[in-house]
Order: sequence, then structure tokens, then C-alpha cells
Amino acid sequence: MAEAEDLKSSQYGFESRLPYHFQPLCARRNSGRMPGSQAEPRAMEKSQKSANSADSAQNPDQPILQATDSRTGRSYALPISDDTIPALALREIKVHEDDFGMLSFDPGLTNTVIGRSSICFIDGEKGILNYRGYPIESLAEHGTYLEIAWLVLHGELPTAAELDLFEAEIRAASVMPENIEKLIAALNPNMHPMSMLEVSLAALGGEFPEADDVHDPEVRHQQIIRLLALTPMLAAYGHRHRQGMGPIESKPELSYAGNFLHMLLGNQDREAAIPPALERALDALLILHAEHEQNCSANAVRAVGSSHVNPYSAVAAGAAALHGPLHGGANQAVLEMLEEINSIDDVPAFLESCKSGQRRLMGFGHRVYKNYDPRAKIIGQLAAGVFEIAGENPKLNIAQALEQTAIEDPYFRDRKLFPNVDFYSGLIYSAMGFQPSMFTVFFAVARMVGWLAHWDEMMSDPKNRIVRPRQIYTGYDRREWIPRNQR
Repeated sequence: MAEAEDLKSSQYGFESRLPYHFQPLCARRNSGRMPGSQAEPRAMEKSQKSANSADSAQNPDQPILQATDSRTGRSYALPISDDTIPALALREIKVHEDDFGMLSFDPGLTNTVIGRSSICFIDGEKGILNYRGYPIESLAEHGTYLEIAWLVLHGELPTAAELDLFEAEIRAASVMPENIEKLIAALNPNMHPMSMLEVSLAALGGEFPEADDVHDPEVRHQQIIRLLALTPMLAAYGHRHRQGMGPIESKPELSYAGNFLHMLLGNQDREAAIPPALERALDALLILHAEHEQNCSANAVRAVGSSHVNPYSAVAAGAAALHGPLHGGANQAVLEMLEEINSIDDVPAFLESCKSGQRRLMGFGHRVYKNYDPRAKIIGQLAAGVFEIAGENPKLNIAQALEQTAIEDPYFRDRKLFPNVDFYSGLIYSAMGFQPSMFTVFFAVARMVGWLAHWDEMMSDPKNRIVRPRQIYTGYDRREWIPRNQR
């Protein structure tokens, strides 16, 4: 039973079960190993090469996985560390000496650990999400986005002086390059706002050529500041261009969320009146979406960044991954689903149609969470406050009835289909007056700090290598050229 439970956990976010170890970025830069490692790099390489055969001398304290190959009868001792085995250890399992060696097959990387990280911890079975050890519920309640951004980047909550300096750096960097303004103005206003963001993020790299020096920690820090400062500006410029409006000047004296809303909704002739409750709701949403460990877009940033390209290109790849409907576009699908339900009285019939496969229940279930997504609980509470200002929305009542009915139904509860972060977030953005196409842009603005934290952590890791997965070739063997007149 214990083995079965372990397998079940590994299928739903295996990487999240690694023990939490924190070491400040500066300490990691001065160390030859990553936090939580149990051997120096050379010693670990040696153990991977020599500790795999049955007759290899083993460290008595080193746990091993004993495996026997039924094809040859040979036994192998694979070292275990943090509930993982080194993938290269499998290469020593061969039928013939000239074989390439055993590989693991894992489409979607659902059970593959790609590195060590001290940024984010998720326990999908228990519904736990922590940034640097702090529960997301506490961060969303007490923190501001820039305060949490510092935490995600540096590992500790900032002191008052550190936060003041961080905010000052963001303000100083909030100047859009003229060429980027012209680029956005030249784009087709009918273009999807995420496509605009992807283009402009990549183009920023050309404005700051020093960003190519990704091995210099100070250069990396400067690009992190620039991206945190300019990403909401890019998002606002794109939104306004689509609305036929020119850009509006940033007001860095406002909060990060307040300035973002000002740039989105402000008027050249008068300042937008942003209710404090809406500003706080957006700030909380940015915090909730700031980081989520090795998701699709974070993995895209890591994979592209592993080539040592500048961070602007790496995060543009992350934005492209987020643009996909399986990753960042789910909240739009929730709104479309709610449009199909005319009233609360129609909720039971709708859920029955989902059970029969006629419809899909959007905003429920998650690749990692097999319990209630902790972010969904917070967003559900935020939604009620937003609608007190924006006006009653019957879709909120339908959503709440849908949530309550579904979680009480054994069909959905037994399948661990609980509301996720997308279930209410689209309703909030819609109540603020934004079109569904903008929802993923808000997601990208929030997630930028998570992408950058993973990129910086990866670039600080001396074991970092360019990502190069293997494949199982299913094509033809060697073939001879066929002349055109014989085909």
C-alpha cells in the first residue's frame, strides 16, 4: 500500500515532493553545490558512473534501488537521493557492450525531476502551495506584489530598507524604449494581446545588448528589474493599442497594481479613479499567479534559457507557452461555460451533462492539485468584494452554486475535481471591464517574477546544462535515394 501511495504521489507532481531546502542566492553563487545536494559534484559524478553495477562498492549510508534486467540476468544498484535515481545511471543497463544503454520514457515529463529548486513547494494531494516556505494564503492576505516578488527572487521577506530600494529600482526602470513604443504602434490592432506581449518581450532584448552577459549576477539583476518594471507597461500599451488609444504615462508613485490599472484604464485628460478594493484585488491576483514551480511556461523559460540566451528571449518563450489554451487560457473557457448556464436552477442539469460527456466542466481539476486549489479559495473571496463595487453579476451566483453542487457530488469529489485558480479569476477580470483575451496577459505579468527566479536560479547552478532530451526513433532505417522519374 505504501508503494502504491508513493506511485500515486509521483504521478501528480513528483518534483514537488523533494525536501525543502533554502539557501540564499548569494550563498549558492559562492558554493560548488546546490542546496540539498548530498555530495560534491565530482563525487556525485563518480557515484553515477561506478555505483550502478551489482559488485560496485557502496557507501553503507547510500540508499540504493536494486534492479535486475530479465534480458541478461544482471543486477544493478542505482543510488537513491531525495526519492530519485540519476537518469544517467540507467545508461549502464545494457544487453551488449556497444548498446547505447537504458533510457526512461516520460512524455510530458510527468515523473521526471529536472533540477533542484528552493523557490516553490506544492503538495498536490494536500492542496498546499508555498513560496519560499510561506503559505500562499498568508502571502495573499498580508503582502504586496513587489514584497512577494522580492521574496520569490531572494528567498526572504524584504526589510523595510530592502523593499524601499527594490521599489525605487522598479520606478527608475519604468521608462519604455522609444523603439518598443513604435513597434507596438505598428502591430495589427486586431492581434491577440498575448501575441503582442510575446513580440515586445523578445524585442526588448535588442534594446539592452549587455543582457547577453548572462553569467554576470549584476547584469542578470538589472534585467530582472527591467522586466518587472516594463512587462506591465508592455501589457498596457498593447491593450490600449487594441482599443485605439495611445499609451499613457506611467505613475511610478502608485503601487505596482495601482500603476498597472492606471496605465490600462487611465485617460490622457483625467486620472482614472481606481477603487482601492479593485487595486487590492488585482494585487492579490498577481501574488496568487506569481509562481507555480515547474509548470509548462517555467519549463519553457528554463529550456530556452539553458542555451544561455538573454532573459528577454527566454521569457518570451515562457509567454508563448502560457498563451496556449491548456496552460494560461482556461479562465476564458470558464466564462464561456458559465454563459451556457442560464440560471442557478440549470446547474444540476449542466453537471449531469458533464458526467455523461456531453459537456466539459471547466475550471475544475488540476494537473498537480488533487485537492482544493488553495488559490481558488482566496480568489472566490476576492470575487465577492469586487462585485460589491462593480455591481452584482448573476454569473457569480451561478459559479458559486456550480462549485457547491459539484464538490458535494460524489462523482466529482471521488475524481478529485475541485475548483482551480481559473474558476473565479476570469469573473474578476471581466467585472473590471476587460475582455477575455486580456486574461492571460494578466497571468503573464504576474508570472514574470516566477520565470525570472527560475532563470536566475538555473544560471547560478554550476551543474546547469543545455536541455537536450532523447527520443525513441520510429522512422525508417537507412534508405537509398530514388531518382525523381522512378518515384
